Amino acid sequence: MQRTLESQQSMQSGQISGSLSFNGTLTKEDEEMSKSALSTFRAKEEEIEKKKMEVKEKVQAQLGRIEEETKRLAVIREELDALSDPMKKEVSGVRKKIDSINKELKPLGQTCQKKEREYKEALEAFNDKNKEKVQLITRLMELVSESERMRLKKLEELSKNIETIHIA
Repeated sequence: MQRTLESQQSMQSGQISGSLSFNGTLTKEDEEMSKSALSTFRAKEEEIEKKKMEVKEKVQAQLGRIEEETKRLAVIREELDALSDPMKKEVSGVRKKIDSINKELKPLGQTCQKKEREYKEALEAFNDKNKEKVQLITRLMELVSESERMRLKKLEELSKNIETIHIA
């Protein structure tokens, strides 16, 4: 665009200078032509300047929008970063606690299994002793019954002996 302007200016100045060099003085026609060329040039310059300003305004508007969008994107990025960081920290903390509890659970599980075995052994020993006790109680009852029967029999015999002694 700038080159077009420069070439137009040089052509117009060449026309003007051509007239000058030919006659040495400017004629009215040359002056009018010069004024016309100059006003055309100024009009074109103003039009170019106007378009230049419009383009600048459009560029500024676009830059303003780009700045706003950049700010929005920065805010969104900050929000995303803020969201991911606490979650990562919290997840990491929970995972560490789980690992810690797993480490504590292993020996507790082993202790539990050991205690269960001991409990089963103690329960079996208890049940065995209980059976033995029941057998002994049963034997005791049999002995007591046998003893009572024998004593009753002996008492009857003694009682018969006493009765026989009175009769004779």
